[in-house]
Amino acid sequence: MNHPADPPIGGSDGEQKKLKLLAVTACPTGIAHTYMAAEKLSQAAESLGIDMKVETQGSIGAENVLTDNDVRDADGIIIAADKDVDRGRFVGKRVLSVGVSEGISHPERLIEQVRSAPVHGDGGGGGGAVDPITGGGGGGRERSVAYKALMNGVSYMIPFVVVGGLLIAISLSLGGHTDPQGGLVIPDGSFWKHVNDIGVIGFTLMVPILSGYIAYAIGDRPALVPGMIGGFIANTGELYDSKAGAGFIGAIVTGFLAGYLVLWIKKVKVPKFAQPIMPIIVIPIVATTALGLFFIYVIGKPISWVFEHLTDWLSGMTGTSAILLGAILGLMIAFDMGGPVNKTAFLFGAGLIATGNQTVMGMCAAAIPVMPLGQGLATLIRKRLYSEQERETGLAALFMGLFGISEGAIPFAAARPAQVIPANMLGGAVAGAIAGMASVEDAVPHGGPIVAVLGAVGGVPMFFVAIAIGSVVTALTTVALVDLSERKRRGAPVVDVPGGPEPVLAGVGVGAGAVGSGASAAPQKAPAAPAPAAAAPAPAAASPKAEAEDEASDEVLSGYLTEQTVKVQLDSADKDSAIREMATLLAATGKVNDVEELVRTALRREAQGTTGLGEEIAIPHAKTDAVTSPVVGFARSAEGIEWGALDGTKAKLIFMISVPEAAAGDEHLRILALLSRKLMDTGFRERLEAAPDEAAILEVLREVQ
Repeated sequence: MNHPADPPIGGSDGEQKKLKLLAVTACPTGIAHTYMAAEKLSQAAESLGIDMKVETQGSIGAENVLTDNDVRDADGIIIAADKDVDRGRFVGKRVLSVGVSEGISHPERLIEQVRSAPVHGDGGGGGGAVDPITGGGGGGRERSVAYKALMNGVSYMIPFVVVGGLLIAISLSLGGHTDPQGGLVIPDGSFWKHVNDIGVIGFTLMVPILSGYIAYAIGDRPALVPGMIGGFIANTGELYDSKAGAGFIGAIVTGFLAGYLVLWIKKVKVPKFAQPIMPIIVIPIVATTALGLFFIYVIGKPISWVFEHLTDWLSGMTGTSAILLGAILGLMIAFDMGGPVNKTAFLFGAGLIATGNQTVMGMCAAAIPVMPLGQGLATLIRKRLYSEQERETGLAALFMGLFGISEGAIPFAAARPAQVIPANMLGGAVAGAIAGMASVEDAVPHGGPIVAVLGAVGGVPMFFVAIAIGSVVTALTTVALVDLSERKRRGAPVVDVPGGPEPVLAGVGVGAGAVGSGASAAPQKAPAAPAPAAAAPAPAAASPKAEAEDEASDEVLSGYLTEQTVKVQLDSADKDSAIREMATLLAATGKVNDVEELVRTALRREAQGTTGLGEEIAIPHAKTDAVTSPVVGFARSAEGIEWGALDGTKAKLIFMISVPEAAAGDEHLRILALLSRKLMDTGFRERLEAAPDEAAILEVLREVQ
C-alpha cells in the first residue's frame, strides 16, 4: 500500500496540508491517567499547530468519541492505553500504540513517531493487528496482546466466580448437611437447593466466559463464539472421555487458539460478495468447528490419559510415608483447581472413604481451601499489589475458602499463573503434609473448615493448623513472587499496584491484576510546574465570604468546594499531618461526622499507592461514611510536601476529595476526572499558585468544569 508523503508537523508552509491526528487514552480503572494523558496530548498538539481530537475511555464512559468522519480524515492515531482498545475502526491508518504513561510523559515524541507508525491492516478488532509479542508499534513499553487478552478474560470471569461461589457457599452453610456418600448435601426441592443450582450455573459459565473473552480481545467479535464454545468443551471432560475437564487452564488454551485462529481466517482473501457474511457466519462456524474437533480429538486424549495414569500412580503410593503422600496430593489439588490433576487427587481421596481409609481425604480436605484463603490473605497483606476489583475478589475468595470452594482462587491463578500457581502448590503441599503427619481424617468428599464445623473431620485442631499454615505460606509466597515480578518488569522498586485502585501516579503502569491492565515504562523525571516570574493579576475583590459561598456553590465542582474548604497555606510539613489538617478543614462544613475515621481512610488509601500525581500536585481521597455528602478541599504548601510522586516533585497544590460510600461511584470518578484534566494546564496551576487569598483561589477554581 502506498502512502502519500507525510505532511510536516506544524505546517509552516501554508501550502502544506495541516496534520490531523486522533488519540485514544485509557487506563484500567479510567480515572486520573486517562484524562491526564488526554490533556497532555491535546496541549502538545496545540503547541505544534496540529489538529487533534482525543477520545477518553474512562470509568464514567467513553467521552469525545471518535466518529467515522474523524477517522477518515485523520493522518494518524495515537493509542495511549494500558487496557485493550478496539483498533478495528482504524484500518488503513497509521496507528501508534503505547502505554498511557507515555501520553503523559512524552506527548511531543508520540506526535513525531505516529508519522512513521505502521499502518493498521485489515483484520478488525482488538489487539489483533499489533505484534503479538511486543503488543505495539513502538514509542513506549506496552503490555503484550497476550497479556491484555488474558486480563480481558479474567475481568469478565470474576463476577461469575464471585456470584457462583458465594451462592454455593451460602446454600451449603444454611441448607446443607454432611453425608458420607455425597459430601455436603442439600435436600432436593428445597429453597437452598435452588440457590445452590443458581450458583452452579455461575460456575458452569465461568470457564467459557474466560475463554470467550480472551478470544474476543484477540480476534474481536467473530472470535467470541468459538472462544466460548471451546471453553465449554475444555471444561466438559465427558466430551473427550475424561472424568475431569481441563478447567481454567484448558479455557486459556482454547481462548488463545480461538483468537489467533480467527485472525488467521481473516487474512484469507474472499470475493467481495462474501465479505459481509464472513464475520457473522463463516468465521464463527469454521473456527468453532475446527477448534471443537481439535480439542476433542487432539488435546482431549492426552488429558484423559493424564487422568487415568495419575490415578494408577497414586494407587501405588498408599503405603508410602503419609507426609510425602499428603504433600503430593496437596500439590495436585492446588495445581489446576478443577482440572484433571486436581480431580485425580480429589477422586482418589473420595474413593478411599468407602474402604474405611479416611486419612487420604483428610489430606485433600486440608489442601482444598488453601488456594482461595491464601490468595485472599495476600490481597490483605500487600494491598498495593492488587487492584480494587482484585481486593474485592480476595474477600470473596476468603469466604469461599471457608466452604472448601477452591475455584475462588482461579481469577488470581488465571491472571498471574507464573506467580500464583507455584505459590498455591507450595501452600497446598504444606497443608497436605501436615494433615498427613497428624493423621487427619475426613468422612465426606469435601474440604475446607465447613466440614470440620459440621463434624465430618477427625483431628480437628491439626486440621485447622494445616489449613492456617498452608494459607499463610501461599499468601507470603504469592506476595513475594508478584512483587519480584513487578520489580523485574519495571527495573525499579514497585510503587503502584497492578491494575491499581486509582492509578494516580504520572507514569505508573499497571501490572497483573486484575483484573486489568497494561504496563508502561517508569517515566522520566517530569519538570516541576514553573513558579511564575510575576504573580498573575489577582481577580477583583470578592464579596463577603458567606455570600461568595452561596454565589459559587453551583459553580465549583457542584458546590463541593467552597471558600470554607480552601486554605491559602498549610501549616503541615509532612503528608500525614497535611491529610489530618485538610480533614479538619473539611470538617468545618459540618459534612464530616468522624474526622479520625476520615483521616484513617485517607491514610489507608495512601498505603495502597501514593496519590501524588507529580507536577507538584497531590489529590488524596477517601470513600467513607465518615462524611455525609461529597466534599472537596484545596490547600497550598509554599515549601512543598513530600508525597512520593515519581517525578520527584513535592506537592504544593493539594486537593482532598471525600465522598460517602453510597456516592463513591460516578461522582467520585467525575471529580477526579475534572481535576486531572484541568491540573495538566500549566497556566491554571500558575494562577492557582499566585492567587493571594481564599476568594481569589476560588475564582481560579471556577475554571474547573
